[in-house]
Amino acid sequence: MLGSSLRVLAGCAVAVAVATAANAQGSWSKKAPMAAALNEVALAAVGGKIHVVGGGVLGVAGPYHQEYDIAKDAWRPRAMLPKGLDHIGVAVLNGKIYTVGGFIGSVHRDGQNAAYEYDPASDTWRILPLMKAGRGSVGVAALGGKIYAVGGRNADGQVVATHEMFDPATNAWKELAPLPRARDHTATAAIDGKLHVIGGRTGGSTEKTDQHDIYDPASNTWTSGPPLPTPRSGLAATLYKDMILVLGGELPPNTFAQNEGYNPKTKSWQALAPMPAGRHGTGAAASGGNVYVAAGSLRPGSLSVTNELIVFTLP
Repeated sequence: MLGSSLRVLAGCAVAVAVATAANAQGSWSKKAPMAAALNEVALAAVGGKIHVVGGGVLGVAGPYHQEYDIAKDAWRPRAMLPKGLDHIGVAVLNGKIYTVGGFIGSVHRDGQNAAYEYDPASDTWRILPLMKAGRGSVGVAALGGKIYAVGGRNADGQVVATHEMFDPATNAWKELAPLPRARDHTATAAIDGKLHVIGGRTGGSTEKTDQHDIYDPASNTWTSGPPLPTPRSGLAATLYKDMILVLGGELPPNTFAQNEGYNPKTKSWQALAPMPAGRHGTGAAASGGNVYVAAGSLRPGSLSVTNELIVFTLP
């Protein structure tokens, strides 16, 4: 589906242009690897540093937290999460890192309702009020001074459409309009005042979707957006050069190397230079003109877990 194509979305009549792979832009390089290989991590960029939070080793989630200094090309340990978790959602707001939900281990074991706030200046974590119910592999993004947590998989292993918002000003959660379709392992990002929930899975690892839902906080409503060109789940996502980048994913027996960017102004997708190898269970964060992707698995599940740090750059 990376070839040139045009789709017209029912109900919104939007043409979706997808660049050919031959025209894919950008390049990848490698930087200093992490001290240890981890899977199902979350990434966040703050103040010229990349934080890799949570993740698992041999199916057991840990309170891992490593910080990469971009200028020094070096890693150091930071204050550990209050609890060992993988598949957590993460967002950055006002210079602080927020983590939401997560599992205590494989496979998608016991979705948690915990939320934490990390202050890089003091290297400390603060425990936040609990969500309504436990969720792992939840989509999280910061928008308008608030943290949104969408979809995920509950403690019983079922995908949900739950949508909650945390307001740091009131230190409280509020339930909002649910996702149009329950799913988890999505790419979730906020741009131009809207929340985008892209791709993911509606059940097992083979139940992938290309669905793209857009949430407007002003009206508390969802609309359909141009679908993800390559349907997949287990995704990483970040904002980069006015686009939402959607990277990687898995569909047994393979992983995806695809790197596709969505431009909300043109309502179109673009195929960008793919990762050097397919991977999932990773995260992405943009800083200083580059996108950083760390750890994850090069094969489905917890196979070929890596400590690599790879960097994407557009000219």
